[in-house]
Amino acid sequence: MGFVSSILGLFGFGVGISIGLLVGYFFFIYFESSDVKDPDIRPLAEQDSESLQRLLPELPFWVKNPDFDRVDWLNKFIEYMWPYLDKAICKTVKDTAAPIIAEQIPKYKIDAVEFETLTLGSLPPTFQGIKVYSTDEKELIMEPSLKWAGNPNATVAVKAFGLKASAQVVDLQVFALPRITMKPLVPSFPCFANIFVSLMEKPHVDFGLKLLGSDLMSIPGLHQFVQELIKEQVANMYLWPRTVDVQILDIANAMKRPVGILTVKVLRAMKLKKKDLLGASDPYVKLRLTEDKLPSKKTTVKHKNLNPEWNEEFNLVVRFPEAQALELHVYDWEQVGKHDKMGMNVVPLKELPPDEPKTMTLDLLKSLDPNDSQNDKCRGQLEVELTYKPFKEEDIVKESDDLGTMEKAPEGTPPGGGLLVVIVHEAQDLEGKHHTNPFVRILFRGEERKTKQIKKSKDPRWQEEFQFTLEEPPINDKLHVEVISTSKRIGLLHPKESLGYVVTNLADVVTNKRINEKYHLIDSKNGQIQIELQWRTSS
Repeated sequence: MGFVSSILGLFGFGVGISIGLLVGYFFFIYFESSDVKDPDIRPLAEQDSESLQRLLPELPFWVKNPDFDRVDWLNKFIEYMWPYLDKAICKTVKDTAAPIIAEQIPKYKIDAVEFETLTLGSLPPTFQGIKVYSTDEKELIMEPSLKWAGNPNATVAVKAFGLKASAQVVDLQVFALPRITMKPLVPSFPCFANIFVSLMEKPHVDFGLKLLGSDLMSIPGLHQFVQELIKEQVANMYLWPRTVDVQILDIANAMKRPVGILTVKVLRAMKLKKKDLLGASDPYVKLRLTEDKLPSKKTTVKHKNLNPEWNEEFNLVVRFPEAQALELHVYDWEQVGKHDKMGMNVVPLKELPPDEPKTMTLDLLKSLDPNDSQNDKCRGQLEVELTYKPFKEEDIVKESDDLGTMEKAPEGTPPGGGLLVVIVHEAQDLEGKHHTNPFVRILFRGEERKTKQIKKSKDPRWQEEFQFTLEEPPINDKLHVEVISTSKRIGLLHPKESLGYVVTNLADVVTNKRINEKYHLIDSKNGQIQIELQWRTSS
C-alpha cells in the first residue's frame, strides 16, 4: 500500500503542476490588463524636474556641460588595447611595489608580501567627456571625466610567523574628475617635460575586500567608513590645488637651453689652392655648430688672396658640448654661380679646455670621410683661436612652473648689452587669397631669420627660437615679423603673398624682460600670431 500511495502521490504532483501551468498561461493571455500602455517617449527638455534628477547622474559630462567634448574614439581605443594595457599596468605596479615592500616589511616583522594574482579585469575604464583649456603659456591642460566599474582581481598574500593570510580586492568602482597639466611644452619627444595631476573634486571609490572567504565591506558601518576615509586621504594629497608631479624629461636637455658660449676668432688661412683659372681666389669662411638650426656665420671676403688674414671674432651659443662640434668651411666667392668649396674641417667641443683660449692650425680636407683619397691632397691650412666658456651653475636659471623665470645671457655678452630672444609660437586664422603655406620672416637691424614652412595650414605651430647678440639694449629698435605664404605650383600667377605682419617696439621687452602675447596681423582679416620676446642680460 505504501508503494502504491507513493506512486499516486508523484502522479498527482506532476498532474497538478501541469494543470497549474496551463491555467496560469490561460489567465496571462486572456486576462491581460488593459491599463498597460506603450511607454511615452519625450525629448529630454520636456521631462519634469523629478525625472531629470533621476537621469542626471547617469548622463555623460558632454551632455550636461557644453565645455566637455565627446571622446568615443578614445574609449574605443582603450577597449581594443585593454588586454595589453592590463598586462603592462600590472607589470609596472609589481615592479614599482617590489622595492617599496622589500624596504618596509622588516619594520613590521613580516616575512613576505606578494601578489598572488593581479589583473585589472575585462572591463576597461571609460571617459564620459574631456575638457581642454587653451592658454598663452607652454602648457596643455585637460580635465577628463573618468568612470570605471571594473572587475579586477588583486590578491595579496602576507606571510608572518609561519602563517599566511590573503586579501582580495574585487568589484572596484572609481569615479573621478582629474586635471592633467603637461608643461612645459618642449621641442623633444614626447613634447612635454612634466605631468602635473590633481583632482577637481573628491573621488568616488567603492570596492569589495575579501578576507578568509568573507567580504569585509558587508560589515555594517565599515563600508561607509572606508569610503569616507579614502575620499579624505586622497583629497588631502591630490585635491586641487595640490598636485602630484611626474617628470618625463630633464628640462635643461628637453628645452635645449644654452650651457655655454664658444668664441671663435678666425685668424688667417695659408697656402690655399686657387679655384679660378685666371687670377687668385676670393676666400671666405663659414662656421656653425652641429646640432644647431641657426644660420651659419660668415667672415668677409678677401679678394684675390691665397693667404688671407681676417682676425674676425664670432660668438656661438653652445647647447650640447659633449656632442656638438664646430664646422669650418672655406669657400671661394663667385660673383655669378655657385661658390666653390676650398676645404673644411671640424673641431669637437669636448676637445676644448674650458675658459682657456686654444689656437689651432687645421689642415683643410675634402670631406670628413677617412677613406676619401682626396683628403691626401694639400688644400691649405686655416688658423683659428677657440675659447669655450661654460656657464656657471648659478648662472643657469632653472625653468619655473610658469616659465616666468628668466635665464641670464651667456657669459661673454658685451657689457651693457644682452641677448634678444624671439620665439615664434603659432598663428591662427591665417588665410591667403591663393594659397596658405605659411612661414614667418623676422627682420631686425637688417638681419633676416625664417621659420620652417608649414603647408596647407591656417593654424600653423612653429615653436622656433631665434637669438640676437646685441652690444646695447634695443630701446629704440623695432622688430618686423611677417607671415608669408609661397607655392611652387607651375603656372601660378601669385607664387608668393603676405598673410599679414606686425611691427613691435622693443623698449617694453627691455623693461619687462619677457613678453608673451598674441598680436593681430596687419593686412589680415582675422589672423593672429603669438610671439614671445625675451631680453637676457648677464646681470
